[in-house]
Amino acid sequence: MSVAAVISVQNVSKCYRLYPRAADRLWAALPLGRRASGDEFWAVRDVSFRVAKGEVLALLGPNGSGKSTLLQIISGILQPTTGRVLCDGRIAALLELGAGFNPEFTGRENVFLNGEIMGLSPREVERAFPKIEAFAEIGRFIDRPVKEYSTGMYVRLAFSTAIHVEPEILIVDEALSVGDAIFASRCIRKFEELRERKLTVLLVSHDLGLVKRLADRAVFLLNGRVQMEGTANDAVNRYVGFVHERQKGTGLEAGEQTAAASSFRHGDHTSSIVDVSTLDSGGQPRSVFNWGEAIRVRIRAKFQQDNLNPIAGMLVRSRLGMDVFGTNTRVEGIEIGAVRAGEELEVEFEIPCLFTRQEYTLTVATQHWDGASQDWLDDVLSFRVADAREVAGVVRLEPKIRFRTLAPAGGEGRTVRVS
Repeated sequence: MSVAAVISVQNVSKCYRLYPRAADRLWAALPLGRRASGDEFWAVRDVSFRVAKGEVLALLGPNGSGKSTLLQIISGILQPTTGRVLCDGRIAALLELGAGFNPEFTGRENVFLNGEIMGLSPREVERAFPKIEAFAEIGRFIDRPVKEYSTGMYVRLAFSTAIHVEPEILIVDEALSVGDAIFASRCIRKFEELRERKLTVLLVSHDLGLVKRLADRAVFLLNGRVQMEGTANDAVNRYVGFVHERQKGTGLEAGEQTAAASSFRHGDHTSSIVDVSTLDSGGQPRSVFNWGEAIRVRIRAKFQQDNLNPIAGMLVRSRLGMDVFGTNTRVEGIEIGAVRAGEELEVEFEIPCLFTRQEYTLTVATQHWDGASQDWLDDVLSFRVADAREVAGVVRLEPKIRFRTLAPAGGEGRTVRVS
């Protein structure tokens, strides 16, 4: 394994045998006697990738694609049928809810048990315990059996334990999806802090915005195989393309073919987008806009088939891949009517530039009235916003600010309004 690679997954496969009856499984386990044959099911097939020190890698894919099985193999819970996994560092794994904690033990006892499993001494766990308890915020329940915990309490303690026992590799499998919004926000900030500390993170999440925000790279899995590996933005776009195709009802096989062939573009080719441009209010092409100006997004598509009431849409994303603003003609109450084969359709959106100073990308699409894609182009253009003000977030609003000073009891304060 290369010095730079903390995790190396090498041609890993995992096969299960499916038996029609429970008794057949028993016969198959016996060293002598009648053997029962079972169907082979490959949960993971010939998967290879590497994760460098300090890198955050996400695994994407629909349910049943092999993500959780792969994480269990990397964590050492399952043994691969073929291939091998090399890990250089102490692993803390937060997998499916219920794994790792003894329900009869108290929260405190489970923290110490998990620390010992990871090779920490009781003294080391004791030093980390105040931080674990403070982050989990479960109060007096820390000394109650975890079988009495709510789902949120359980996840808070499990996550807090995993990140505070000083792992070198953190593996997280969708466990944070059950937390409340406040806890989720705290976890995201913690993830960003861990990334700055160069902790290696391998995560599974169906929150694609979170993947774009946190992950450096991503692997898209389908039916146990790697469909693509690349930047988080590219992998998410490809996964979204697969989901759109699958929702059209074309079947899993057709969806697989689309996922394998597309990266930034997908659709059924009823129409093809032939031109996209960003313009100023005078109709001149621009790639840099000042705050407060108008941005005109022009989309031109050629139709290969007759179509009734097609939809044209646009989506602005931040440089981290977060969806900032998106709309389409159907949302805005515009019915385009009938477009004949061979005709071109030009649609123009005009929006005020209220975005903060940074770079953004533009995704455009033509769709059928039911939302199925005709032609979808992810991140086809980029534009930049210039602004003298430095504000947080992705939109700069114009707030009205009021303040007042409050005098001591018996005195008079003053109220000032700043608009």
